[in-house]
Amino acid sequence: MSLRRFMKGKKMGKAKQHGFSKDRLQRIDRFLQEKYVASGRMPCAQFVLARDGEVVHQSVLGQQDPERGVKLAEDSVYRLYSMTKPVACVALLTLVEEGLIALDDPVAKHIPEWANLGVFAAGVGPWLTTPTARPMQVVDLMRHTSGLTYGFQNRTNVDAAYRKLKLENMHGEHDLEAMIQMLAKLPLEFSPGEAWNYSVATDVVGYLVQKVSGKPLDQALQERIFDPLKMVDTGFHVREDQRARFAACYEAAPGGKMKLQDDPTKSPYLAPPKLLSGGGGLVGTAADYMRFATMLTNRGELDGVRILAPKTVDLMASNHLPGGQDLTELSRSLFSESTNAGVGFGLGVAVVFDPPQTLIPCSQGEFYWGGAASTAFWCDPLEQVTAVFMTQLLPSSTYPIRRELRTLAYSALMETYG
Repeated sequence: MSLRRFMKGKKMGKAKQHGFSKDRLQRIDRFLQEKYVASGRMPCAQFVLARDGEVVHQSVLGQQDPERGVKLAEDSVYRLYSMTKPVACVALLTLVEEGLIALDDPVAKHIPEWANLGVFAAGVGPWLTTPTARPMQVVDLMRHTSGLTYGFQNRTNVDAAYRKLKLENMHGEHDLEAMIQMLAKLPLEFSPGEAWNYSVATDVVGYLVQKVSGKPLDQALQERIFDPLKMVDTGFHVREDQRARFAACYEAAPGGKMKLQDDPTKSPYLAPPKLLSGGGGLVGTAADYMRFATMLTNRGELDGVRILAPKTVDLMASNHLPGGQDLTELSRSLFSESTNAGVGFGLGVAVVFDPPQTLIPCSQGEFYWGGAASTAFWCDPLEQVTAVFMTQLLPSSTYPIRRELRTLAYSALMETYG
């Protein structure tokens, strides 16, 4: 979907009318072009900034496929990776609103095989474990306090077991049901609620969506989110009609260079995956994700279509970390899409609750997340600002682009609501 379709034929909103300095917004293009695209650090950069539901600035820079000289377009298709997570969590929240599942439900109520999960004490399998201090709840999955982990963190024996089983391989041999069965045989890193650890928990959220709705995850997301929001280019694989728009993915190389990681003409994303990953499996466009993010900024509604009630979005975008802590206090993770002080975690999104601690311009209650290929979005309900950034460079920790874009965008905001 192009940004023109996102705006339904309207002209792009004038920056000044929405409180932005046009001259200062132009800094964004210069910054992205000079620091990242022209220098060869990133293959491309698409940044879309909106206020009050109208796009006030867009950058479309670089090449969709540098190997073949294909320029980036408004409707280029990207791997979303962990920007899938908020989508899966919204889908589960629609089921919460219908009374079919609750945030304080024990996970074992819906996954009986997990009733006796223990906490790692020693071993490499067979495992020595201790009982959990309390049962894992659905909310633990959504806020990453479940005790689950990711194999790529390379920290512990449990991480190693995830890698051996290839738990996170979307294009491997096992499906979501098999993943749940494998996790039933592994210990937790810690007792639920004791720490924050980035993990496969959102894949489990996707499994719960599938089980509780009674429909495969891809169908549930299509019916509950993509069709209502007219997200016509989002799904778990690149369709035949999208192949010419699919971007190449790169990984950072020494010396500020990059090398091809996934050729779009040979990518596993060209075929439906075996594992429908609610934690990282979607592909989509900037326009599609802007529709999803704007719905959240609007507290659950877009163009007359309501996905969630306002109070549900407020709950999603509140800090759910135990004791009101921030991620720097509770995190055991060596990898995440957020490292800021003053930032907590809600139901699938990071949440700013102490703006001065972040050391960047932002608002109380702003929420956001990103993906492994350096993509990002944020929603600022106070200022009615929504932003989406797309590129394809692994890993996301290579450059501080997300913090830089927040600074550049808010440095151009001259009239504030809060």
